[in-house]
Amino acid sequence: MNNYWETSAHGFYDLKRNTGYITLGTSHDTSEFACDSLFQWWVNEGIIHYPKAKSLLILCDGGGSNSSRHYILKEDLQKTANALGLEIRIAHYPPYTSKYNPIEHRFFPHVTRACEGVVFDSVETVKTLISRTSTSKGLTTIVHILDKIYETGRKYAADFKEIMPIVFDTHLPKWNYRAIPQE
Repeated sequence: MNNYWETSAHGFYDLKRNTGYITLGTSHDTSEFACDSLFQWWVNEGIIHYPKAKSLLILCDGGGSNSSRHYILKEDLQKTANALGLEIRIAHYPPYTSKYNPIEHRFFPHVTRACEGVVFDSVETVKTLISRTSTSKGLTTIVHILDKIYETGRKYAADFKEIMPIVFDTHLPKWNYRAIPQE
């Protein structure tokens, strides 16, 4: 019997509330999964704690499914901004600097410690372990499982680069941009 299963994860760390939010996926790590994770965080947590928010600032590393170079991420991000009715500002850390992202040193080390020495035999086991992540300084963790199949190798729409409403900042536009909701 084959017990192989695939999982992917995306995390958010709310500096103000000292809360980590991790979405565990049962499929591939794609830009669509990254944006669905953001959507899930907003509808389950963000809107509750920040009901008057008009925009979100997301600090991202520069690789993987949320790479600053991928237009499919920008297209999926625009769809997410439209669906939420929120401006989403992305600030990517340049290559080899993601260790300065607060999630990397305020949240992920504690997640790693909560999971060390345990065999991951199911997504539910991973959820249980990560949910226990906390610190004496008040860090709490929320875990959500997103059970959806994500297609790999997707391409952005042929005309997306020409018509995209993404607004690139004047300072470091390759890494800093906004998805403004369109009606």
